[in-house]
Amino acid sequence: MRTCAVLGYLLAAAAACGGPLTFSSGTARVDVIELYTSEGCSSCPSADQWLGELRGKPGLWKEFVPLAFHVSYWDGLGWKDRLSSREYTDREYAYASAWGARNVYTPCFVRNGQEWRPLWGGISSPAGAAGVLAITLGSDNACSVDFIPAPGTRAMADTLVAHVALLAGGITSKVTAGENSGETLDHEFAVVGLSEGVLASEGGGFRGRILLPRPATPDAKRHALAAWVTRRGSLEPLQATGGWMP
Repeated sequence: MRTCAVLGYLLAAAAACGGPLTFSSGTARVDVIELYTSEGCSSCPSADQWLGELRGKPGLWKEFVPLAFHVSYWDGLGWKDRLSSREYTDREYAYASAWGARNVYTPCFVRNGQEWRPLWGGISSPAGAAGVLAITLGSDNACSVDFIPAPGTRAMADTLVAHVALLAGGITSKVTAGENSGETLDHEFAVVGLSEGVLASEGGGFRGRILLPRPATPDAKRHALAAWVTRRGSLEPLQATGGWMP
């Protein structure tokens, strides 16, 4: 889909719901699970498959939010990943720097800002109260973000940044070169647009408006929105939410 078509789809979806479309977390912390992957990496399809299977798990959006960032550093090694972005590569490098690592790699999982190696099974329930995060999709190409931190948390004294990602699923790629040559790859929760903005302190919480990401995405069967909040200068999510577009 072209950018204007995807944005038009999102706005039409909000209108079809009879008004603004809102996704909201509970008070318990919602895990943010990030996968850094590439169609050019032969080790990545199994990780992609595991992340895709989260689509059928009951905790989706309420206990965990999955994100697949396709990096660009494989693009010159035989196959260019159409979902890749240098922005996502830079994001993985920022994590590596925070961990004191010299290199990045795929597949790389991150959970709540920390390097993570899943056991290819279920995901344990999040622990602790984080506060309530809500994102509302309007009809004006913008999202409103509201975050009320849990009482007694440090977040009330910090400058907070909200991040909004457009996700695409049901994407199929037939790879004809590189390490996965001859394979047909399926993708879910692929990040195809990412926006962020500083939230203003207001009353007992934080509020802001963020323009929707402008994606460049192939045809997809499903779209979703995901949002999370961090302290400025930090990659660790404080709270997250998301949901499927109707």
